[in-house]
Amino acid sequence: MDVTTDAGAPWLIVGLGNPGPGYAMNRHNVGFMVADLLAERIGGKFKRAKAQAQVVEGRVGPAGPASRRVILAKPMSYMNLSGGPVNALRDFYKVPVANVVAVHDELDIDYGTLRLKLGGGDNGHNGLKSMTKAMGADYHRVRFGIGRPPGRMQVADFVLKDFSSAERKELDYFVDRTADSVECLVTEGLERAQSAYNS
Repeated sequence: MDVTTDAGAPWLIVGLGNPGPGYAMNRHNVGFMVADLLAERIGGKFKRAKAQAQVVEGRVGPAGPASRRVILAKPMSYMNLSGGPVNALRDFYKVPVANVVAVHDELDIDYGTLRLKLGGGDNGHNGLKSMTKAMGADYHRVRFGIGRPPGRMQVADFVLKDFSSAERKELDYFVDRTADSVECLVTEGLERAQSAYNS
């Protein structure tokens, strides 16, 4: 299902993660990694906003009327409190809920696999849980597979560990592909992005 929103309305693309250098390469921070790459692509630098987030504004897509205004955001509130800053930014920039995109790690998908969807549950993801509580569930999700923890490792320990050396060999490629999928979603719609990137 594609949700049609005001073509002139901006998009709010939220990379989910935890602030601080200690978390930078954690599996839970892949949303931040994608947001950083998107900021680089649009030639912007993240700045601190009033809403406990770092933001950068720009446009994606071909020049002219087909390009889309985007606000990239990295909540600085820690993962489980992401909803407050995201909803404050959404209000400030007048972004419809359907134009919000959360980019996040997903345990139930193999490493590097992408799934794009609109709405749904939070699957135990604290960042999504907080966002849904703040503004409802009808936003887009770009789910980056990180796989399940090995053996008896706790989920919390697994997501807060850095990507393994084997995973890091392909991480740049997967982050790049995820950024491509976000741009496709914003400029061409969900169905087109799903058919191109839902692996």
